[in-house]
Parts: sequence; structure tokens; C-alpha cells
Amino acid sequence: QERLVESGGGLVQPGGSLRLSCVSSRITFNVYNMGWYRQVPGKQRELVATVAADGTANYADSAKGRFTISRDNAKNTVYLQMDNLKPEDTAVYYCKAERIAVWWGQGTQVTVSS
Repeated sequence: QERLVESGGGLVQPGGSLRLSCVSSRITFNVYNMGWYRQVPGKQRELVATVAADGTANYADSAKGRFTISRDNAKNTVYLQMDNLKPEDTAVYYCKAERIAVWWGQGTQVTVSS
């Protein structure tokens, strides 16, 4: 059983929105720093946004003003609200949990295309 499971990806037109979810299990979610990363074929995985255990959020420049990361410790879930999506946002999006151990989800595909 995976510790992190992402959902919410799909096909959306430019300018549209998606909300990604990452549900965790078998980790003490509230003490983990959580993050969203993305990767396109042939490129390195890159940071999109992180939210620390204390709720502090940070964003890549490409995400600032368009994406919002949040966490619900009661639901062991981290979210990524993505608005005003652009074709260059097309990627597989991965959830990451980090404290001492590091866990990755299996990824969810986001495709932005008309």
C-alpha cells in the first residue's frame, strides 16, 4: 500500500483550473513537510510548492499567483489548487512527504491543451 496517493489530474483547457489532492497513510502526517513537484519527459523533477508542518508555504516562481498549496491535517491530505493553467504546466505532478524519511506518490498527469 502506497503512503501517498495523488488524484485530481486530467485534461484542461488553458486558463482552466484543477485541484490536486494527495492523501497520506501510515505516516504521522502533521509533522511532515509536504510538497508538490512536477516532471516532464527528459527533464528533472522540479519544485512547484511546499507547505511545512507549521503551515508555511513556498512557491516556485512559475506557480506564484496562480497555484495555492494547502494542507488538512485532520484528513491527512495536501492540496494544490491550480488556476489560470498554461500549456507549460503540462507534466506529471508528484506529492512528496519529507521529515527524516522521504516519501513520493506515484504521480498524476496534468495536461493543459486546447
